[in-house]
Amino acid sequence: MKSAYDCVVIGAGPAGGSAASITAEAGLETLLIERERVPRFHVGESLMPETFWPLQRLGLNDRVRGAGWQVKKSVQFVTHRGTESAPFFFRQHDDRDCSDTWQVERSEFDKMLFDRAAELGADCYDETRVTDVRFDGNGKAVGVVVKDHHGQSREIDCKVVIDATGQQSLIANKLGLKEVNPDLKKAAIWGYYRDAVRGDGDNAGATIILQTESQQSWFWFIPLSRGITSIGCVGDNDYLLKGRGTPEQIYAEELDRCPGLKSRLESATRLGGLKTAKEFSYMTKQHAGEGWVLIGDAFGFIDPVYSSGVYFALEMGVRAGDSVVQGLRENNLSGEKLAEWAEDFKEGAMWVRKLVHAFYTKEFSIGRFMKEHPEHRGTLTDVLIGRVFNEAAGRMFDDMEKSIEKAKTMMAS
Repeated sequence: MKSAYDCVVIGAGPAGGSAASITAEAGLETLLIERERVPRFHVGESLMPETFWPLQRLGLNDRVRGAGWQVKKSVQFVTHRGTESAPFFFRQHDDRDCSDTWQVERSEFDKMLFDRAAELGADCYDETRVTDVRFDGNGKAVGVVVKDHHGQSREIDCKVVIDATGQQSLIANKLGLKEVNPDLKKAAIWGYYRDAVRGDGDNAGATIILQTESQQSWFWFIPLSRGITSIGCVGDNDYLLKGRGTPEQIYAEELDRCPGLKSRLESATRLGGLKTAKEFSYMTKQHAGEGWVLIGDAFGFIDPVYSSGVYFALEMGVRAGDSVVQGLRENNLSGEKLAEWAEDFKEGAMWVRKLVHAFYTKEFSIGRFMKEHPEHRGTLTDVLIGRVFNEAAGRMFDDMEKSIEKAKTMMAS
C-alpha cells in the first residue's frame, strides 16, 4: 500500500468495485479498500436486467454468464390471498440478450468485481478498515486513515475519496447528510432453503414477491444456483421486530400468514439460521464535495422489493468513476463536478421509489392495475427491468395514482 493515490475507494461492494475499475482502467492510481475478508457474505442476490450495461462497460458479462448462477428471465407477484400474477417475462418486452439476468451469490459476484479492479491496475486490500476520512481546513477531502488486519494505523493521502461504504455511510454520517424516509422504515428476516418449489420453464429463476394475509409484510423468493433459494420477510421495523419474540418465532408466524409461500416449502429444508437487518430508506442531502463523492448505499437506499440495489450501485460506480477521471483531467474536483451525474440518476431512481411506495399502499394491486391499464404493461416492465433513465419511464404513474385513489374510495364506501 502506497502513501498516496489519485483515488481511494472505500468499500468493495458493487459500487466500489465498479468505480475502482473505471478509475484504474483510466490510468489513475487507485486504492480499493474492503474492511471484511474477500469473498464475504452479502444479501441482495437478485439483479435487474439493466445490469447488463454497466457489466458490459466493466468487461464482465461473459464471466457472469459462465459463473453458473441461476438465470433470471422474469418476475412474479403473489397477492395476500395466494393469487399469482402472470409472470413478467423480460424477453417478451425486449428480445435482446440484455433481457436475461441472474440471481447471484453475492460473495462470488462481489469478488469478481474486486478481482476485476485489481486486473485493471487498482491496489486492492481486504481486511483493512478506513477509520476516518481526512479533510483540510476548507472542507476538502485529502486522504483517509486506515487500520490493517494487524491493527496498525496509517494515513493515506489522495486527491479524491469515493465513499462506497454501504449503509455504514462513513462520510454521510460524519457530515450529518442522511435524511431518513419516515414511510419506509423496514426490517428484514431471511434464510436459505434447499428444494423450495420454483416456477416452471423460463419462470424457474423468477424473483417472486409474495404478500402475507395482513399485507403488513411480504416475502422475497429468490432462486439461487445449486437448488438453494433465498427467502426473506420484510415489514415495518416496529411491526416485525418489536415485542414479538425471537426472529425464529416472528419468521414462522409470518410464513404461516403467507398462503402463496407455504406450499412452496412443503418439501424444502432450511439451511442454517436466520439473519436480521434493518432496512431504513434514506437519501443524502449532499452527494459530493471538494475531493469526495458518495455512491451505492452510501448515496442512498430505497427498498429491497424490486431488487434495484445492485444495478443502481453498479450504475453509480461507473458514472462516478467517469466523473472522477474527467475531474482530475480538468483539475476540477469540486462537488459539482464529482456529482454531475447525480441529478439525472435520482430522476430515474425516482420511478422505482414511486413504485415502491405504491407497493406498500394496501389499496394497490399490480394485477388490478394491469387489468385497468394494459397499455402500461410495457412501461411497468421497463421499471421492473431497471430501464428508468428516460422520460417515458414515468408515464404510467398518473394513472397508477388514480387507480389507488379509486380503490381507496371503493373500500371506504
